Parts: sequence; structure tokens; C-alpha cells
Amino acid sequence: MAPPQPSAQRASDPAADRDLLRQVALGSSSAMREVYARCGGRAFSVVLRLLSSRADAEEVLQETFLEVWKRARDFDPERGGLETWVTTIARTRAIDRLRAMGTVARTVEGATHQPPPVSATPVAPDDAAALGQGRVRVLAALAQLPPEQREVVELAYFEGLSQREIAERTGDPLGTVKTRARLALEKLGDLLRELSPDTGPPG
Repeated sequence: MAPPQPSAQRASDPAADRDLLRQVALGSSSAMREVYARCGGRAFSVVLRLLSSRADAEEVLQETFLEVWKRARDFDPERGGLETWVTTIARTRAIDRLRAMGTVARTVEGATHQPPPVSATPVAPDDAAALGQGRVRVLAALAQLPPEQREVVELAYFEGLSQREIAERTGDPLGTVKTRARLALEKLGDLLRELSPDTGPPG
């Protein structure tokens, strides 16, 4: 589903907003579509400004409305209107994605024994393209990890969970989680070297 175009913000009716989110909480797909129609364009615009990549922004928008669905009962109109609430969730998700990108990049740099960039100067277009290619390589390498190792990496770096929290989430022993994290980082380093532009893809 393509994100709707931003529309002029209208004054929220607190009672109507609360009723609409109650319907969402009860599983009403039509209520969810109404929320999306009202808030999707504005939320997407905010996310796109933060992430620049349309593909990333669309993913975050989907995550945003999944969270809206799950948290519909938490909506409190006294703390702001529906549009503001959804946009705040979208902005938080986008910032989380930015932080996760940076954390994964730093982790991968460490795994491949490459020093992180120290320059704070603006990124040149050619460098920006290289960074984009590097991110593609990271995602490609993640996709090749065994499922249990990939899960640990995603929970750690996309959701910001500690190893203890991952153990609680998955029900696995903490030692198992630590081992999977270590093996995942080692394998990521190997995979990224194989996927390096200098060596080309394996095989």
C-alpha cells in the first residue's frame, strides 16, 4: 500500500479519536484504514525527512502502523490528538532506525577490523554512494546468517535489547545468546569480506 499524500491537518475531536482507537483495539480493519488515511501522509513525510531513503521510510511507516494497532488502547486524547500521537510514534521509529544503522555499521566495522570514520566533514556524493553500497552489503550478510543468529543481531541492533533482554524475549539461556551473538559477528565479518566490492560476491 503506497503511503497517502500529506493532507491539511484538521482539528482533532478527542472523543471521536478515542472511539476510533477503541475500534482499532478491537480489531476493526475499517477503523485502522481510517487512521491510516488521516495520519499516514503526515507520518510518512516526517519519516522520509529523517531517513532520506524512500524504501526505509516505507518500512518504518509499516512498523509505525503495526505499533499503532498494538498500542491503540494506550491512546490518551488528553495528551494530544490522533495525528500528533501517530506522528510521534513514526518519528521515534525513524530515530530508532537511524541509531540502529549506526550501531550495526560500528559493529560490522569492528568485526572486519576496519577503523570507523573519524571525519566530521560532510559526506561527498561518491562517499555517500559507497556508504549506501556498504549498507546493502550489511543487509545481504545479515540475510545469510542462520536464523537463530540473525534473530539475536536484529533484537540487539534494531530493537536495542541487551543480551539479557534477548534471553528473556526468546526464552534461551543467556550463555546461548552470548554465543550466538559472538558467532554472528564473526560470520558477519567473513561474509562482508566475501561481499566486498574488491573481491565480488562469492561463488
